[in-house]
Amino acid sequence: MSVADRISTWIAEQVRLAEAKGAVLGLSGGVDSSLAAVLAKRALGDRVLGLLMPCHSDPQDLAHAQWVAETFHIRTELVDLTLVFDAFLAVLPVAVPPQGDRLAQANLKARLRMATLYYHANLHNYLVVGTSNRSELAVGYFSKFGDGGADILPLGGLLKGQVRELAREVGIPQPIIEKPPSGGLWPGQTDEGEMGITYREIDEALQALETGEPHRVPAEALAQVQRMMDHSAHKRAMPPICPLP
Repeated sequence: MSVADRISTWIAEQVRLAEAKGAVLGLSGGVDSSLAAVLAKRALGDRVLGLLMPCHSDPQDLAHAQWVAETFHIRTELVDLTLVFDAFLAVLPVAVPPQGDRLAQANLKARLRMATLYYHANLHNYLVVGTSNRSELAVGYFSKFGDGGADILPLGGLLKGQVRELAREVGIPQPIIEKPPSGGLWPGQTDEGEMGITYREIDEALQALETGEPHRVPAEALAQVQRMMDHSAHKRAMPPICPLP
């Protein structure tokens, strides 16, 4: 059985075990969400809903999301969160200097999208499909209770490079696979620029740590990945509960 078939079969089984009727996910126009959507479509057919949720976003991202949806016949709904985001910011404090609140605003976008996904999941008795890959999960490159909030993570066992390989296999358009990964959090933002390390370096470091061969990768990259993993450990765990006698 191919990797694509294994993941699609797993998605269908998770939906069945949860006694859900289908799945909903955010279609961002990036390679991860595109691949997750295509695999979910294979698993569930028309019982998949892709939400298009622009929020001061690059128009190309929406165009790419629609391209994937049309190519693979994935049902979509458009929920423009721009006005909601702006109204929310209007009642929140602004950091001084203004650029200090950039990360807070980026996380707010991710959490508004998560709330929107779960609203639709509740409406239809669907599971929320997260689109994070193993590389992002390992170093904590996701918003806690934002894009990290999901019921299942079908790509969670794939490194970023493996996501790209599988995306080619299933026919994701090449421009989507090749464009710089970005959450569209602010103008010009890219994942690798924000993290200060490439996905290739992350993938190589994670593989070296897994095989017990840290000497295979540059020490600086290995140390940075280890720091990111340590710093983000709380994102991969349930909130701690105070023990009482």
